[in-house]
Amino acid sequence: MGLFDSANKVQVIDLDSSTFEKQLKEDKDAVLIDVRTKGEHVEAKIPNSQLIDIMDPMFLDKIEQLDKDKTYYLYCRSGNRSYHAGRAMIQRGFTKVYNLEPGIIGWMGEVE
Repeated sequence: MGLFDSANKVQVIDLDSSTFEKQLKEDKDAVLIDVRTKGEHVEAKIPNSQLIDIMDPMFLDKIEQLDKDKTYYLYCRSGNRSYHAGRAMIQRGFTKVYNLEPGIIGWMGEVE
């Protein structure tokens, strides 16, 4: 088998902008995380997102401190870094991880 055996069915789920926004609004356990750099976050961000920069050497330590029972919605510029951040989270026992597949450049919702 590949990297994971067939028992490990947990995966990062890619969502388009409208599905991501809808689920985020309806999910009472939602935590929105921006994995971009501080500079990118200051320029433009999705409201109520918290910054955990995937390039930060402390990134893995920071995600280890998060509540594994919550649902995580991740985004970056184009969906690539957030996808990899989500995979790292799943490898550490998180089970509900969603990725904004087009990234903030494809986000149709509100930005601040």
